[in-house]
Amino acid sequence: MSSIDPEAVFKALESSGPRSAGKSSKSRNPNSRGVHLAELSSRLGVTRAERGAVLDALDLLVSNDRVRELPGRRFRALGAHGAAHAGMRLEGFLFVHPRGFGFLTAEDGGPDVFIPPDALGAALHGDRVEVDARPSPKGRDGAVVGVLSRRPTRITGTLQRERRRSLFVPDDVRLRSPMEIEGELPESAGPGSVLIAEIIGFPQDGQEPCVVRVVDVLGAEGAAQVEAARILVREGVEEGFDRLALAEAAALPTKVLASEREGREDLRDVDLVTIDPPDAKDHDDALFAERLSGGGYRVIVAIADVSHYVAEGTALDAAAAARGVSIYLPSRSIPMLPREISSGVASLVPKKDRLCLAVEVELSSRGKVRSHRFIEGVMRSHARLTYGSAARALGLTDEGPLQREASERREMLETLLEIARCLRKARLKRGALDFDLPEPKVVFDAKGEPMDVVRSRKDPGIREAYRLVEEMMLLANEVVATELTARKLPAIYRVHGAPDEDKLELFAQLAGSLGFDLDVEQAKDPKQLTKFLARIDGLPEAPVLRYLLLRAMQQAVYDITPAAGHFGLAAPDYLHFTSPIRRYPDLTVHRVVRKAARGQRVDAASLRPQLRKAAADASRLERRAMSAERDVLSVYRALVMRDRVGEVFDATVTATTDSGFYAALDSPFVETFTPVTRLEDDYFELDRLGIRLTGFRTGRSFTQGDRLRVRVEEVSLSRREILAAPEDLGPAGQTPRKAGARSKRDGDKPARGTRGKTNRRRPGAGSQRAEGRTGRGSNQKPGGKKKRTR
Repeated sequence: MSSIDPEAVFKALESSGPRSAGKSSKSRNPNSRGVHLAELSSRLGVTRAERGAVLDALDLLVSNDRVRELPGRRFRALGAHGAAHAGMRLEGFLFVHPRGFGFLTAEDGGPDVFIPPDALGAALHGDRVEVDARPSPKGRDGAVVGVLSRRPTRITGTLQRERRRSLFVPDDVRLRSPMEIEGELPESAGPGSVLIAEIIGFPQDGQEPCVVRVVDVLGAEGAAQVEAARILVREGVEEGFDRLALAEAAALPTKVLASEREGREDLRDVDLVTIDPPDAKDHDDALFAERLSGGGYRVIVAIADVSHYVAEGTALDAAAAARGVSIYLPSRSIPMLPREISSGVASLVPKKDRLCLAVEVELSSRGKVRSHRFIEGVMRSHARLTYGSAARALGLTDEGPLQREASERREMLETLLEIARCLRKARLKRGALDFDLPEPKVVFDAKGEPMDVVRSRKDPGIREAYRLVEEMMLLANEVVATELTARKLPAIYRVHGAPDEDKLELFAQLAGSLGFDLDVEQAKDPKQLTKFLARIDGLPEAPVLRYLLLRAMQQAVYDITPAAGHFGLAAPDYLHFTSPIRRYPDLTVHRVVRKAARGQRVDAASLRPQLRKAAADASRLERRAMSAERDVLSVYRALVMRDRVGEVFDATVTATTDSGFYAALDSPFVETFTPVTRLEDDYFELDRLGIRLTGFRTGRSFTQGDRLRVRVEEVSLSRREILAAPEDLGPAGQTPRKAGARSKRDGDKPARGTRGKTNRRRPGAGSQRAEGRTGRGSNQKPGGKKKRTR
């Protein structure tokens, strides 16, 4: 292993004491002299060569006031009493829940720290803070003891009149509200306006409000562009790059120079091709495969060498680290790196020399890795294929476009498909989970206006082409992770812990309530879960059960310790290597792989603390991107449905809460919410398992997975909400609207009799992508197309 879990070191230290003979040892604290590094390493089963990792863990524990360093390389645990009083001083970004409590995303790589409302002090959501944390039965609890740096000052909101003055109500419900306004308001500011403000006065205690200056009017509530913009401001997403980063990008060459090819392996004659969505602009991976005469396969996965152009300590590196990941909205993307790199000199466009870091793998006929090597190379993509054209060339579909370059490479594509199927079979056999949940894709007309929302990858043949590429990415990521772990080199790993046992027990009960037997012990075994998913595949209940299981999963995160492994992939070691154009952790991995390929030394002791902070930041920024992508998508879904109020659609109940149920329409692929206030005159109660709403008087129920017809009654862009009611229940005291009728003011006024809450969150609709919980696809490309990121 490349690092030692600090908690394991602490427990070993806490239970250890210097071995001393005689009665005198009973008369004093056995841990008073501390434990020598050599003895501690022995108790941990660590070799002399690995003691550096133990020292790294001890340094972290010392900095958190949990361990005291004594002379002579001895260390002493403060113990439960000492830790309770001294606490652990941690730093990180504060996340405040709308209900008032908060969490610290700690930079020590440990679990989040829960902070109750009365312990937030003067801190606001998004601040970087210092917290006094202590162990608790559920993880760690703490209190804010200092604000290290403030959150972005730019926010959006609306005006609220109170007596004779105006107050500012921020859109972000995680901020204190209302805020006081200093200065004059813009002339166009008024009711229904979305305003941009700057925080000019931060609170100095837990009660003081913020003070803002309103600087501009963003536009009218309910306008699509305004609603999307206020989401990006809420998340602190900046679309433009700073002047220094742009200057560095502009100074880069637009082509590979002769001097840059020196010392690199020449792969330009290898028939490497890219396979991407048709509108992709950042091509960061290329593939080649062939059958070997003696049996088995040779695969090359070549990845854009972004680390050659983005050096540590530069403005470009700082910009990439601050963004963490590219953000993909339905109509455009917000890249992690300037276009000169992401779509320019680093992108593996056809017929152009490009620098790459590649993994060459030799596989057996059953997909087992025989050997591998890293290549620092120069390559030339020989063709730009799409998923549709690759599927068409393979005979998997009649829907994809015919492409000469794909047809000419049918033999290589067949080899890749063979390999992918072997790898997938082996992966599922070892217990990897495959949820295969549908994803929405917004369809635009010729003018760029959204006209429909469909299920992406609906064609099974095109879906198989996606899987082909995904398996190659998984192969490369796992090979790199295994190699770096074996060499004890530091890296940012992708970690996905085992699900909480209580959640798995609940899932087993949920499956049983829907008529499927699943023992709790079986649910704890990834192999048994995989068999269960295979058993329900194709059944009407399968989508609901997959979704419920997804809710039971932990969220995948970035960490410098691979000890937890990746539960969703059933992989002991896993990381992200294949997308350095759009994910910062991949870029950091490339820098280590480059040194490994060159045979250079890596200063692990100094690198690990840097990577620990980078991993925590990457996890936080990934959640931010997911939140922005999800909410902007919801705006576009509402926009598509804005002119369809009154129409009736076939749907499936997808989630149930105390306040109502969610249903996914067959077409368009949008989700509606039905508050219990829009149901018949009855009292509806949610069952113990949370999957069924039942009327107390009528006995009518709405269960996850139920098929029904719903009538769209209201659409609100500002709330990103589509309200509906079962077709057989007319609106109270109203005649159903005609198809195409629009509610007033862009559908933002509640219908008569509606008392349901707004801005509801469906169960599990937090900041998790499917990948975030299971290891499947991550960042969404424009148009709803997912890239391979597990």
